[in-house]
Amino acid sequence: MIVRLFYNFTIINLFVLNEPLYSLAERFIAYIQLEKRYSAHTCTAYRNDLFQFIDYVTLSYSNTPVEALSHVMIRSWLARLMEDAMTAKSVNRKISTLKSFFKYCLRQGLIKQSPMIKVTAPKISRRLPGYIEEKGMRALEDNVSPFVNSPQIFAGDFEGITHRLIFEIFYQTGIRLSELISLQELRVDHGSESFKVMGKGGKERIIPVSKGLLVQIGDYMDQKRRHLEEFEGGVLLVHPHSGQRLYPKYVYLTVRKYLTEHQITTLKKKSPHILRHTFATHLANNGADLNAIKELLGHSSLAATQVYTHNTIEQLKKVYKQAHPKA
Repeated sequence: MIVRLFYNFTIINLFVLNEPLYSLAERFIAYIQLEKRYSAHTCTAYRNDLFQFIDYVTLSYSNTPVEALSHVMIRSWLARLMEDAMTAKSVNRKISTLKSFFKYCLRQGLIKQSPMIKVTAPKISRRLPGYIEEKGMRALEDNVSPFVNSPQIFAGDFEGITHRLIFEIFYQTGIRLSELISLQELRVDHGSESFKVMGKGGKERIIPVSKGLLVQIGDYMDQKRRHLEEFEGGVLLVHPHSGQRLYPKYVYLTVRKYLTEHQITTLKKKSPHILRHTFATHLANNGADLNAIKELLGHSSLAATQVYTHNTIEQLKKVYKQAHPKA
């Protein structure tokens, strides 16, 4: 109890001593939330990173105004994080937060130069994104379990229809989890055979979809109105029992359940994002233009999409080893 009281007293005093810096951080968070339209998850992550940095600066360097923050202080904080065994990926995320924060301060005329220009990010060993083989996705699409004398993968009730549609939309469009659960019925354009998706930063993109998927969506919407007395209007996918919009954990557990129980993939990580990687990798392996994949995924930079070319090269190596007599 004494330790907790001391901790609370310390945090309160930190805020009083360095209130302008904390207030500035809050203004920055409001800016990225209201003007940049970052997601709630991103804003929370940025806020945690900033307050962690300000706590460190205040404890180590006392009451420091924003114009006095230096690259030495930042490097010292990052070194402390790495001493605590924080991964390079997490450290880079915090560096990205600080870069955005000081860029904002620069635009506000609060500093003359960003201290981040003298801060170098640690290198991250790039891992190839995992994906599901085409035969695994065919099993899901055909609703045929890989086990002999096993029932179908998805049941024929409303819950099974909902789960199957989750997989179909993920795989056929490559959208993110947040984009899936916020997808609106009115954004499904049957005439032009496309989706309008609201992506990161409030950026809208149009994704072409197959007639088969549109038929499934139409059937799902009919079933939803017959099966549920009440459901949340507007959104396409709802919880099969409560009628409320899907929440992230429900979708995550649903995807993991089917991929695990039916052994669709040997990957350890079985998250919805794997289906996004699968969408992009299958496009790349079948000759799709990288810029087209970039637009479909909603990437702001081609660099983020180029990772899928590595999977394509791995596929070519595999074909070469299997087919060439000298391999």
